[in-house]
Amino acid sequence: MLNGECQTFVSDCHVRAAAALLSHSWDPIVLSALRRGPLRRHDLLTGIGGISDKVLTESLRRLRSRALITRAAEPGGGASYRLSPLGESLAEGPLAALAQWAADHQSDLV
Repeated sequence: MLNGECQTFVSDCHVRAAAALLSHSWDPIVLSALRRGPLRRHDLLTGIGGISDKVLTESLRRLRSRALITRAAEPGGGASYRLSPLGESLAEGPLAALAQWAADHQSDLV
């Protein structure tokens, strides 16, 4: 519990709010892919194994609506996506720690 206002496991608790950001399995993967820097949609699609065009589109829309990524027009057409400051704080902090935890415990997670 971060403060006295949030009771663990209550519907409006901070843990639930944070878990909602991870409820769509591809969103954290897209955020992690964007840690390398801005990428065009095509680069995300080819760089993330197993994601479909439709699912990537939905993920990008959802992440933009939550202000975790931004979309910028590219010279000559097209657009690129990048982490917003909020998205960067999530991707570089909790998501990176979760990925490290999973790597450290990979054999136990079978």
